[in-house]
Amino acid sequence: MSRIVAVSPHLDDAVFSAGGTLARLGAAGHEVVVVTVFTGSVAAPTGFALACQTDKGLAPDVDYMALRRDEDAAALTRLGVRGEHLGLLEAPHRGYDSPAALFAGRRADDDVAAAVTGAVAPWIAGADLVLGPQSVGDHVDHQVVAGVAAALADPDRTAWWRDTPYAVRHPDAPGAPEVAGTDVAVALDGVLEAKAAAAAAYATQVGFQFGGPEHVAPVLADLARREGHGMPVEIHRAGGAARAVIGTLDP
Repeated sequence: MSRIVAVSPHLDDAVFSAGGTLARLGAAGHEVVVVTVFTGSVAAPTGFALACQTDKGLAPDVDYMALRRDEDAAALTRLGVRGEHLGLLEAPHRGYDSPAALFAGRRADDDVAAAVTGAVAPWIAGADLVLGPQSVGDHVDHQVVAGVAAALADPDRTAWWRDTPYAVRHPDAPGAPEVAGTDVAVALDGVLEAKAAAAAAYATQVGFQFGGPEHVAPVLADLARREGHGMPVEIHRAGGAARAVIGTLDP
């Protein structure tokens, strides 16, 4: 049995992007843990950070991240894998004050990468396979996680998912320059419905990300079939040892 660690920037990224692969790995008997980096609550958010929850219909006094952590636990249970939350703060709590700022590159005063490295390193150490984001879409939190994972993990044993739903909106985006490897497809026959059900568990997110819960399954299925030229797949950019693991998963 292999020890597999998926390093997810936010509470939903791993499932939206690689939920089918995670389900297949778990069903194959591997020990799979999704380690999510930016999961910390803030007692009294303000400005753009507060707007990120109120624009989803949540009152200002609601612990938004606690809701999201509960959603994540439900989603990962549906995939048959477990999760860990590292408790660092998302970009809106680190001075990124608008949607545009999230995609405009890392602020000079944002030193979160050091904290991410310290939090993630013990999980990556000794892992047989590491999964992480390519940073398709260029969200600053995804950029940080991709850079840290690339610095810590053995590239031969690393596979990088195409960040979804950014891959829907920007299908030709290349991802972070640190991401290396050769593309490999994981067939989703038999697990696409489980992935969609897990993704739908993120009730606070699916309206914004997919246009409503009724669109989650169709959007994910359309992307999977588009990436597989008719066959539903998830595409990972992977090193040789990583390809040997995920490229041979039984459909």
